[in-house]
Amino acid sequence: MKAFRGQPDIFKAISGDGKRADLEVSHLTLSFGGVMALNNIDFEVKTGELFAIIGPNGAGKTSLLNCLTGFYRPQAGRIKFNGKDITNLPTHKLISSGVGRTFQNIELFPGMTVLSNMLLARHIHCSYGLGKALLFMRGVRREEVRHRAVVEELIDFLEMQAIRKKPVGSLPYGLRKRVELGRALALEPKLLVLDEPFAGMNLEEKEDMVRFLSELNRDWGQTMILVEHDMSIVMSISKRIMVLNFGDKLAEGTPEAIQNDPEVIRAYLGDTQ
Repeated sequence: MKAFRGQPDIFKAISGDGKRADLEVSHLTLSFGGVMALNNIDFEVKTGELFAIIGPNGAGKTSLLNCLTGFYRPQAGRIKFNGKDITNLPTHKLISSGVGRTFQNIELFPGMTVLSNMLLARHIHCSYGLGKALLFMRGVRREEVRHRAVVEELIDFLEMQAIRKKPVGSLPYGLRKRVELGRALALEPKLLVLDEPFAGMNLEEKEDMVRFLSELNRDWGQTMILVEHDMSIVMSISKRIMVLNFGDKLAEGTPEAIQNDPEVIRAYLGDTQ
């Protein structure tokens, strides 16, 4: 994989204290009718961590991500990001606060090119309004050049130069997942939330995605929350893991601790004794 030569502009823009991404979730509870999706969930994510959430289907993983990113409103509990209560903030304000996300089901515009899909994410960094945009004033042109440069850097990093002008709908599934990651990174998120980014990929595509995420976390300090079913990937790249089971928090700890936790073993493998 091609490595960045020096620190790119997108990472300079969010370096230092601007990269702070401390998340604190306390007593989070969410139910749908009589179904308890999340039951009194507590956890923290520190700046620079790659924190994984695992569990069987129906454990509440995506429901938790939807609470963190403003799609669901929990009935109880608090979510704090960098000391600020974001529990009931709408999605667009969460994005402005520094929370970016990819989705389990790809949410791209298939008729638009890779470049155009990624440029859409730059709207939160635009300082001009509709009037100046229509007149295409000098300041707007300068800003457009800067946004384009950020996107081109990400295209280089994700090795998508050959497909940058292709419609997203014409791409294989694994590459569309990569485009969605690029679009989320174009937001310049402090916290990147990834909902099953490896789902549907073949082995080669998974290896590429592992390298991208590892470099983002290790070399550039990108804080991430990862929901994933592929345990070999989770155990190899995560710093800490939380296990959910039918809405309850079952365990939390390092990959080694989770692999040897009796409760986790029983939940996934059954009690053999």
